[in-house]
Amino acid sequence: MINPYLDISVPVSRALEEGGAVVALESTIITHGMPYPRNVETALAVEEAIVERGAVPATTAITDGKLRVGLAKDEIDSLGQAGEAAVKASRRDLAFVLARPALVGGTTVAATMMLAAMAGIEVFATGGIGGVHRGAGTTFDISADLQELARTDVVVVCAGPKSILDLGLTLQYLETHGVPVIGFGTEIVPAFYVRESDFAADYRIDAAAGVAEVMAVRRDLGIHGGMVVANPIPTEYSMDRATMDAAINTAIAEAEAQQIVGKENTPFLLGRIVELTGGTSLDANVQLVMNNARVAADIAIAVSER
Repeated sequence: MINPYLDISVPVSRALEEGGAVVALESTIITHGMPYPRNVETALAVEEAIVERGAVPATTAITDGKLRVGLAKDEIDSLGQAGEAAVKASRRDLAFVLARPALVGGTTVAATMMLAAMAGIEVFATGGIGGVHRGAGTTFDISADLQELARTDVVVVCAGPKSILDLGLTLQYLETHGVPVIGFGTEIVPAFYVRESDFAADYRIDAAAGVAEVMAVRRDLGIHGGMVVANPIPTEYSMDRATMDAAINTAIAEAEAQQIVGKENTPFLLGRIVELTGGTSLDANVQLVMNNARVAADIAIAVSER
């Protein structure tokens, strides 16, 4: 059955029909993750990095009452200018945003996985996944990204969970729900801005073809759900762990004092960390997203060649 709400761009549709390599991209990094025009510049550079690798980018969003898979440059610019006026749309929000065509939605990791699966895209690149927030034993603040990874057949290439999270509990949640965390070229789960954490990945894979092989075996076995490919930020852009921990702790304390919770929490924390690090964390964020896009493109190509 054709989804009446799904609008796939011509380049993406053509690539999918021809069995080509396609990489899905989220849009909350555009609407809520970076200031304008840096957000648009980054989004376009990420798309170009995927094209240079030989794959087709498919940035997702919700506009005009449609689930959009593949955007033109002017549409990405419009998203960037909308910024936080757009709805930060996860699984919970999709129907409500679609029912109000005047609304614009930036798609989270969870929503992007849904749109990718609907379109038939198996690989998705982002910065970092959401997870279990610090203090979740009291707040129960757990990202919907984790449930989506447990149910949706899309591989997510990221620089690990966002470092504002409780990394140990996030990994435990993923293990409980059968979501493998693959260290791409590493045995250690990266922590977004920094290359290492105190936690081991479930498996190490050093090449895109190896990820594609595991995807094929899981498909043959009928195993549903996603996989996390945790790809460390390049060494030259990795930030000092102590510096980042101090900035994160300060930002979290300020969020608690101001009672900032729910979907506003992550944008506040990431924005405050940019301020506390003098902008260097934003530069690192841009570089890790670019790096993830290249790896995701390589994986998508390996999948298309099987």
